[in-house]
Amino acid sequence: MSANGGTKAIVAALLANSGIAVTKFVAFLLTGSSSMLAESVHSVADAGNQGLLLLGGRRARRAATPQHPFGYGRERYIYAFIVSIVLFSVGGLFALYEAYHKWSHAEGITSWHWVPVAVLVAAIIMEIFSFRTAIVESNLVRGNQSWVKFVRRAKAPELPVVLLEDLGALVGLVFALFGVGMTLITGNGRWDAAGTAMIGVLLVVIAIILAIETKSLLLGEGAEAHDVAALEKSVTDGPEFERIIHMKTLYLGPEELMVAAKVAVPAGVTAEVLAQSIDTVEGRIRAAVPSARVIYLEPDIYRATAERAGAGSASPAEPGEVAGRPGS
Repeated sequence: MSANGGTKAIVAALLANSGIAVTKFVAFLLTGSSSMLAESVHSVADAGNQGLLLLGGRRARRAATPQHPFGYGRERYIYAFIVSIVLFSVGGLFALYEAYHKWSHAEGITSWHWVPVAVLVAAIIMEIFSFRTAIVESNLVRGNQSWVKFVRRAKAPELPVVLLEDLGALVGLVFALFGVGMTLITGNGRWDAAGTAMIGVLLVVIAIILAIETKSLLLGEGAEAHDVAALEKSVTDGPEFERIIHMKTLYLGPEELMVAAKVAVPAGVTAEVLAQSIDTVEGRIRAAVPSARVIYLEPDIYRATAERAGAGSASPAEPGEVAGRPGS
């Protein structure tokens, strides 16, 4: 896992959710509140998810093998996708089922009336600590991006996952507090069921968002526009190549970008000069975009069409072609 901050946020969330789950289960056993049961399962699911993220980060560090020559970096995406499935099924669907059951057999809270309130308030305090840690660590890598863009564009999945989980946990605790509080005030257990249903819907929505974003990473995403611009500039800034004919990028893992480009070389260049040119340009690429660790540059001759109407004109660009240097 690239940043220690990612691991720090996951561990903070794991410790918070484990402690919260125990206290919620005790409150559920004392009161029979469905909101407390839903929140207990929610916290267990979150703690399990953080364990999965830590496991994925550890497995992704394995060395490349002949069967997996580009390594295991994308395994982090697989575990993040599993997290979304766990959150949807174990957290969201269970809460919705429990809400339906409680609505059909509504019962008020008849004993230990204010225990769940105290537990929920304590849980909110612990969850705020976990959420604050995730925010602080995310700010170290977020830059000037909005929070929505950070969640959508981050190549490392751990911090966005923890952020959404912690946000969902905080909102879910507020929903549970609402359901339990209204049940205590009115004596009507359907308020408890309503709070449980709100938790279930919230978890399903968050799980769907995580699944969509992680699916995109699993399918394979290319470099962001600013990195593409930096790559183009690195290739075309020097005298080595005339232009980029076409270029493609792909993230092999959160911190490992593959760059493959066909580049136009001047006619008559010797093999020795060409090899030196490729080494020089690769050095510029790695300096401009440090995550570009796998680089393939294919030399070629850029072909122009025959002159038309007395003026030379370049042939149409190949699919995926990007522009060369001005005046090239």
